[in-house]
Amino acid sequence: MTKTFTSLADQTRIGVDDLTSPLSASLFSDNQKSASTALDADSQGFVGHERAKEALAFGLSMSTIGFNVFAMGEHGTGRQTLIKQMLTSLATEKKAPDEWCYINNFDESHIPLTLSLKPGEGKQLLVSMNKFIDGLLSLFPDVFDNPGYQRQKSAIDREFNKKYDQAIGIVEDAALKDNVVLYEENGELGFSPLVDGKPLSDKEFANLKETERTKFYQLLSVLENVLSEQLLELPLWKRLSFEQLRKLKNDTAEKAIKPYLTELEKSFSNNQDVLKYLETVKNHVVDVVLEILVSESDDAPTDKELRKLMVERFLPNLLVPRDESQGAPVIYEQNPSYQNLFGHVDFASFQGSSYTSYRLIRPGALHKANGGYLLLDADKVLSQPMVWSRLKLALKTQQITIENPHSEYSQPNGYSLQPEKIPLQVKVVLLGDAEIYYTLQDYDQEFTELFRVLADFDRHLDKTDSNLIAFGRLIRRRAEQYNYPEVSNEAVLELVRYALRRGEHKYKISANIVQVNDLLDEANYCWQQQGATGNLTAQHIALAQAAKKRRIGRISETWLSEIKERQVLINTEGECLAKVNGLTVLEIGDSVFGTPARITATVYAGSEGVTDIEGEVDLGKSIHSKGVLLLTGYLGHKYGQNFPVNISANIAIEQSYGHIDGDSASMAELCALISAITLLPIDQSLAITGSINQHGEVQSIGGVNEKIEGFFQLCQDKGLTGNQGVIIPQTNVINLMLNDEVIAAVTRGEFSIYAVETIDQALELLMKVDAGVISRTGRYPRKSIHGLALDKLKNFADLLNGAEE
Repeated sequence: MTKTFTSLADQTRIGVDDLTSPLSASLFSDNQKSASTALDADSQGFVGHERAKEALAFGLSMSTIGFNVFAMGEHGTGRQTLIKQMLTSLATEKKAPDEWCYINNFDESHIPLTLSLKPGEGKQLLVSMNKFIDGLLSLFPDVFDNPGYQRQKSAIDREFNKKYDQAIGIVEDAALKDNVVLYEENGELGFSPLVDGKPLSDKEFANLKETERTKFYQLLSVLENVLSEQLLELPLWKRLSFEQLRKLKNDTAEKAIKPYLTELEKSFSNNQDVLKYLETVKNHVVDVVLEILVSESDDAPTDKELRKLMVERFLPNLLVPRDESQGAPVIYEQNPSYQNLFGHVDFASFQGSSYTSYRLIRPGALHKANGGYLLLDADKVLSQPMVWSRLKLALKTQQITIENPHSEYSQPNGYSLQPEKIPLQVKVVLLGDAEIYYTLQDYDQEFTELFRVLADFDRHLDKTDSNLIAFGRLIRRRAEQYNYPEVSNEAVLELVRYALRRGEHKYKISANIVQVNDLLDEANYCWQQQGATGNLTAQHIALAQAAKKRRIGRISETWLSEIKERQVLINTEGECLAKVNGLTVLEIGDSVFGTPARITATVYAGSEGVTDIEGEVDLGKSIHSKGVLLLTGYLGHKYGQNFPVNISANIAIEQSYGHIDGDSASMAELCALISAITLLPIDQSLAITGSINQHGEVQSIGGVNEKIEGFFQLCQDKGLTGNQGVIIPQTNVINLMLNDEVIAAVTRGEFSIYAVETIDQALELLMKVDAGVISRTGRYPRKSIHGLALDKLKNFADLLNGAEE
């Protein structure tokens, strides 16, 4: 080991203090006893998101059409909590919106009409109309049994009977003159001859002489003409009598109903819409009462059926009741299907048949949120057929339309309602991620017109003391909310450290509080399993993390087991030519773990360039292929200033059979390639991850913690030698939030982590040879890495040029 290498190792080795974020449990002692009080005083169950708060305050306060809000962020970042709290705060300051009813359209029953009422008046109207219906049921038909009505009815009947009797009397007198009697049988009038003052029976009439019968028939013809003449006006008398009786019934019913209607009009004298509705009721109630309640049919409906029939005609359908003291509504619709959002018309059965009416109109979320605020999940809205287009139409027209979206496909003779449209005034907040937002912006112009305000929620929160303290309060408030034991300062510290780990940053906390809450819930379970005594401590947090790791760790354990069994070839000791331990992250469901992967390279004289084997067989995706192509750029820039770089090389990630993406292996691939060119072996006790550019500068990668811990786990299983470690980009040091096992091993000197800024530093660490610095004459030292590489590539160029000659 050269002196230069030792110096470089010391320079690039990361100290223990840089392996995690500095935190102190004492920071959370101030809020231990006052989590709920502090948060209630602030009335905010969230931390950070200042940009989103400003956007929400602006968008929710704008009354102009089109200033609806799209809340962009990841699930679990507190979007709903923040938005609901802001909406609730705004809603309490606003007046409760009007209530809306659907009422019967007596003229066109398939077009129910709307009725607007002040908050609370809807229930009053329903109570009053129910009393009105009960009053009608108690009045009828008994109201027609009073003596006054019966006297007038009898007078009309007598008048008719008098005219009828006078006409019949004239016919009887004419018949008796000719010895013929007029009789009535089964409602029919007939004539019969008299003999000795007695009418003849049919048998006696048949025994008469033919001449006598002929004479009677002639006389009968004359008498029937007389009868017809006398009863010519009988239909007129009947119609007149019927009209008089009908008018008597109507007048009697109207007189009986009038006090009830007068009382209703007094109760709602300040609402012109209700008075107009009551006027319509007044014009139709008598006809309905006489039709339904005054039935002379033997098969009369029961009292329950009669009330149902009256309700179907007169009782308003109150869609959404309002409370004046509760302000504007705040509605979150979890399942924004067409019916749930816009409402629908139900069907019911009565006396064996199916029917629908204005009473069966059901409200949707837009009706419930009308005059207030409506929260919707963008992905759910877009996944429902026809919902997105109709929602935009409702927001543009500011009207709610209740209709069957598939009416054009239904039977043409099917009966359906066309309810009158209701004015809409609502502020819609869509919850969605960045992909949905920018897709809609690109492809839907109406979206830009209707959702002009973007509330962009942060993925991370700054690790300031105020944010950490507030975060700790959130944790403790959840514990109090679910009756968990008191959470110790050390336990809060571990949960905050977990949030930092999820944020992959020493100074930024993951805004996904749901993940922290899940770990707290699992820690409470561990507390219960251990006897449910004392505080919830850091030990319980560690047990919960270990239990989860075991639950989802089968795949990672299997992978490491295959490496130990040499089913997958990975070395953690010794040296190999053109073979390097790269680091990858596998994410399968909830399981995220790092694992080493052997990267190999071969080179030979040729001009095919660097071949990405993964890309050739469609296992490498575009970003990985880009990383490999950058190697050609580096080789040309580094070595091809004085002669053409002609090389044929193959690079592969061995024993990898799934799709690979990302350029985090490009530094390892370049190291393997240069090892193959220079024939310098690579130290297998080190693993490497990082991206490079064409100038050899090392760039950040993702999943650095999982990658380090994955290689450490393998080295620990095989046995730590003190020489093992991982090389990472210098820019990733800020992302280090390693577990206690790795930190302890680094502290004992059993494992090392190196941070490099250039490919030269990585090469020197892996090959323990100076990379070499170019001289003023444009040459590298002969035994340096770049010097050996330059000589080899010059030989390849000479071979190829000689072959061409």
